[in-house]
Amino acid sequence: MSASKVNVFVIEDDAPTRESLRARIEAHPRLRVGAATGTVAEGLAALAMTRPDVLLTDLGLPDGSGIDVIREALRRHPGLPIMVITVFGNEKRVVGAIQAGAAGYLLKDDPTHEIGLAIELLLAGGSPISPAIARHLIRLFQAPPNATPDAQRETLTARELEVLSLATKGFSYAEIAQLLGLSPNTIASYTKRIYEKLAVGSRSEAIYEASRLGLLENR
Repeated sequence: MSASKVNVFVIEDDAPTRESLRARIEAHPRLRVGAATGTVAEGLAALAMTRPDVLLTDLGLPDGSGIDVIREALRRHPGLPIMVITVFGNEKRVVGAIQAGAAGYLLKDDPTHEIGLAIELLLAGGSPISPAIARHLIRLFQAPPNATPDAQRETLTARELEVLSLATKGFSYAEIAQLLGLSPNTIASYTKRIYEKLAVGSRSEAIYEASRLGLLENR
């Protein structure tokens, strides 16, 4: 590989997802994956050996938090561009990752971001952020001090939570219909109601918002 390529480190505990990220990154002509690890310990060991050009990290890792990785990576390599890539996260994780120094935050199933372009934006000084995360941060800063908008949200029914829970596991709506013994049109109706209740417009936003509200904690 050309020495001029951008060296990207990836920390992701799910092996298929890690390899998918590797393939998507290396499909970009200017990018290469210098290290792809699955734990905090392995990631920090790789960072101790060399400084990458970019670090991509998940937050939920088997031996710790990606937020700790972000802090330690920046302690060792000040100014290192870091981007979070995760399935979903609650408000504490999102804000914690950004406060720790993450300059980007993408949801793994966000269709609006191509990973190579997101990395290029990060290197150019930008902050790639999934729409669901950006929307939440805007709400967070716009909310009056004593506002409690979440308490006014309609509650998801047990069936709606079941549909959304299966969606977080990566099942398509056709697969969810088959698993629940329902028609695809019925699943589409449930999905529409979920979006309306959570005030979102996509699957990734729905997963993020439900997670932030604690609706998926025991599922």
